[in-house]
Amino acid sequence: MHVKELTRGWASTYHKEEPVLDITLKIPLENSARLMALTDMYPGRTQEQLLLDLLTAALDELVETLPYQPGEKIIAEDEFGDPIFEDVGLTPRFLELTQYYRNKLQQQQKPGNFDEHLV
Repeated sequence: MHVKELTRGWASTYHKEEPVLDITLKIPLENSARLMALTDMYPGRTQEQLLLDLLTAALDELVETLPYQPGEKIIAEDEFGDPIFEDVGLTPRFLELTQYYRNKLQQQQKPGNFDEHLV
């Protein structure tokens, strides 16, 4: 989802529930005021929901901007028969680390597994 698509979703009453991790953030005053303004403008959403949506959209857009770095391995061909090389840049590393930390966080959420904290 892109940031510019958020307001359409905020205007609807539907909100997808997902597993969450409780964290504490210190937010600059100006951003806090902006968040409060959005909460007033979209009363069907909590501050937490708005922050989650904004963070999700920002991370999605960030991943789209990570530079492609072609490797040596051909993984497919395009519609013209030209080779498509594997990406050895930041995107696969980001996705790999995301999966690693997702697994680690899921393990922590299992009962009796609270000895290691990431956040």
